Amino acid sequence: MAAPDFADWLAVANVKARYCRLLDTKDWDGFAALFTPDFRLDATGSGGPLLEGRDIAIASVRASIDAARTVHHVHSPEISIAGDDAMAIWAMQDHLAWPDGRTLLGHGHYHEDYRRDDGNWRIAASRLTRLAIDMKAPG
Repeated sequence: MAAPDFADWLAVANVKARYCRLLDTKDWDGFAALFTPDFRLDATGSGGPLLEGRDIAIASVRASIDAARTVHHVHSPEISIAGDDAMAIWAMQDHLAWPDGRTLLGHGHYHEDYRRDDGNWRIAASRLTRLAIDMKAPG
């Protein structure tokens, strides 16, 4: 099996880098542009919802963290590419702090499918699994 073009590998990695930056800076229009219209978000492995469609998923994410200060990091990508489709697993850590004092520190993995459309890679599906979550209540 031939190795994928490094330019494609890097492009997929850059999509996920933008994901973290745009999510944490609350650039919701830029964030939404990273996903396919039929995007599927599966956070059931970490206690969250299963959502179908980019607009529904972005609205849900925004509602849950818009008021929070967030920091998302991804590490150690495992990326495989076949034509216009790619799969990646990213080790992740996130830290969220809401104005009421509630905090979350999480560790786990994003399992993602990417699709190239009009020359641009976008996230088509994302499944979040958690290895550990440290939540603190307000106050």
